[in-house]
Amino acid sequence: MRSIVFGPKALRIEDIVELARREAEPKLCEDREFVQMIESGARFLDEMIAEKDDIYGVTTGYGDSCDKKVPRDRCYELPINLSRFHGCGLGDFFSPEQTRAIIAVRLASLCAGHSGVSFGLLRALAGLLEHDILPLIPQEGSVGASGDLTPLSYIVAAIIGEREVLYRGERMGAASALAAAGMAPLRLRPKEALAIMNGTAAMTGIACLAYARADYLGELACSLTAMASIALKGNAYHFDARLFSLKPHPGQTRAADSVRRGIGGCSAVGTVPKRIQDAYSIRCAPHVVGVLFDALSFFRGTIEIEMNSANDNPVVDPETRSIMHGGHFYGGHIAFVMDSLKNAVANVADLMDRQLALLVDEKFNRGLPPNLSGSKDVYALSHGFKAVQIGASAWTAEALKATMPASVFSRSTECHNQDKVSMGTIAARDCVRVLELTEQVAAALLLAGTQALRLRAEAGEASPADFAGVKALLDEASELFAPLREDRPLEAELRATVDRIERRGWSLA
Repeated sequence: MRSIVFGPKALRIEDIVELARREAEPKLCEDREFVQMIESGARFLDEMIAEKDDIYGVTTGYGDSCDKKVPRDRCYELPINLSRFHGCGLGDFFSPEQTRAIIAVRLASLCAGHSGVSFGLLRALAGLLEHDILPLIPQEGSVGASGDLTPLSYIVAAIIGEREVLYRGERMGAASALAAAGMAPLRLRPKEALAIMNGTAAMTGIACLAYARADYLGELACSLTAMASIALKGNAYHFDARLFSLKPHPGQTRAADSVRRGIGGCSAVGTVPKRIQDAYSIRCAPHVVGVLFDALSFFRGTIEIEMNSANDNPVVDPETRSIMHGGHFYGGHIAFVMDSLKNAVANVADLMDRQLALLVDEKFNRGLPPNLSGSKDVYALSHGFKAVQIGASAWTAEALKATMPASVFSRSTECHNQDKVSMGTIAARDCVRVLELTEQVAAALLLAGTQALRLRAEAGEASPADFAGVKALLDEASELFAPLREDRPLEAELRATVDRIERRGWSLA
């Protein structure tokens, strides 16, 4: 297992994803120069506390209460109160994977060295990741502008030994988990709770995971398009490299390359005369999936800038002895990414839903049995994938419904101090839901495509060479999904297929 170092070097989306999935271990840089850089911010803040009485969130109240002064001798109480009054989240908890991503992103941001926190705080956050002490963070309660205040308060609570966490699969009090891991509760310095909470880590952590899921899903959609094209006796020339050189959007070209690999040497299956042009859901698949790929290329830079930046308030610069009050906690960029990504992903859901509709409909599937029934009995008794197609249509409709951009639903909150907010975390949660639904549509299409290719082979209309480009995927699906001869419930097989998609476990063309 490789180590991912939190320090002066910027991290990538893949680093956060690997940590979230426990495929890598965290390591906090302890080089003298880095430690001194972090500590210089904390020392500078101490000096300013002694000299000034108007440091937001350090010697003042929060938000609209910024004109309320806090006595210097009570500055250490203020961060504890901040974490406590924000302990009001509701809804389901973020998953363990999501929680690790959120912690990792917050740690990466604080390593920028402009938050005025101690190295001890970084060590405490790294300890949560190292020992897998996971705060139980409710998903609902952030408007994503003054940071993900309420969700991130649960991380603060964990490191000071309050509220509940998940540790070694057991739900327990944070103090007990820290003790079991050999960690002591941290005494927060002034601003340290604010430095954790007043940022975009919840939405950005979810964005990293969503990015990885969407990228894999796009490649899977290309492989499934290849399966559908072969099963429907489609035209390979729709994906010709020369054609795509004339409109060279990089993502579109990537998608066409992937479909072409899946088709392999197969130009058409069987002897039925080909139509000159296939339906749009086959012919234009690279144009749909390509939008997703090109969007992801743009989104990478936005997500990685956000997670490696100082995005709390105020920020400090010990070198110039400056304290700068601003709005870097605003999650507008991540909100835009998540609103846009869910749109691109939902379009892929719609694409796959249309491909499935072609496969099951005897009017369009070019000689395959109605509903892909494998029964040798009367077709009226066997309905094959009829209900699966209805289910996929429902999942697609729900995904499309969830594409309304969350960022346009800004609300004025907190005595009109937070009067324009990003809704970034809501957008991120919506994006996850669209991904889940689209993965379900992909699972239905994968099983249907597997059934369709089997039926072609059984009818003597295809040879193993025709399936060469998707052989690995077809073999894996065949191990999980037995031929559908007589009608049977397919829920368990669909769930297993979805689970493997989410784990990115299917071989791609």
